[in-house]
Amino acid sequence: MTGIDKLAADLAARMAGQPDLYAVLRAGAAGLDAAGAGALLAALHRALAGRAEAARLAGVDQDFLGAVIRAGAGLAAVPGAAGLAERLAALSPHPLFQPQIAASAHIALPTRGQRPDMPAFSDRAFDAWFTRKGALYGLGLYGEKRSVYTSAQFADPMSPERRCLHLGIDVFAKAGTPVIAPLDGEVIGVSYNADPLDYGHTLFLQHEGFVTLYGHLGASLPGLVRRGQSVRAGQVVAHLGDWPENGGWAAHLHFQIISDMMQQRAGNFWGVGHESLWDIWTEISPDPNLLMRLPARAFHL
Repeated sequence: MTGIDKLAADLAARMAGQPDLYAVLRAGAAGLDAAGAGALLAALHRALAGRAEAARLAGVDQDFLGAVIRAGAGLAAVPGAAGLAERLAALSPHPLFQPQIAASAHIALPTRGQRPDMPAFSDRAFDAWFTRKGALYGLGLYGEKRSVYTSAQFADPMSPERRCLHLGIDVFAKAGTPVIAPLDGEVIGVSYNADPLDYGHTLFLQHEGFVTLYGHLGASLPGLVRRGQSVRAGQVVAHLGDWPENGGWAAHLHFQIISDMMQQRAGNFWGVGHESLWDIWTEISPDPNLLMRLPARAFHL
């Protein structure tokens, strides 16, 4: 039995009956080199064969588990992600909206009680409330912990912890507002995610070394772009969707950067991450303001 097999057998024993397998996996990977981190998951599947935990391990994205192992070993969770911020800073992205957000009336929309009179984004009363504010755009925050994500679609079998930290920036505006490609890219996904509080119409653009995600779009999307199509910076690629078509939210764009699609296939992607694994999620989906370039004050009351 190799050293990795012995470690996997030990981890399999430690996982028995444990509610949070992510924590066990991450702790167990401590001290591994890159080769060991790369070999551990397959060895763990062998060690768990026939046990209840085997199905839990198999029930999540295997590339994400690899990221958890690498983080536990003290390695980059997403190889190459460390340089992504610098690469994004060197780009000259086109604004996502016209008129530009920074030059227009805009307000921050934190959801942790800072605006006690604000209805939830999933409450139709939000529309009238936002109109009364007189802003053209409203901004939902990256990294914010949100209590709305409580349903089973925000959980996985590895842990009872719900994913609740927001991985995108939201831009609220009128339904039908055009969404503009910030960079040249290729359309790798055009989909409709119909579950309640999902993305509704969704677009994925592949750029050099990363992907951008656009959620809660209008039904015009399939008529504007198609999978495999090239788009140019400044091109209108979508419109903001209204309630019936955008997953059940007030009209807004969920904009997200993705450094690694993991095993997802550009039909859907996580829009929120686990609080306990936030350092990993920030490597997978860094702050979208790296491309939006809004001043920090835009996200504060």
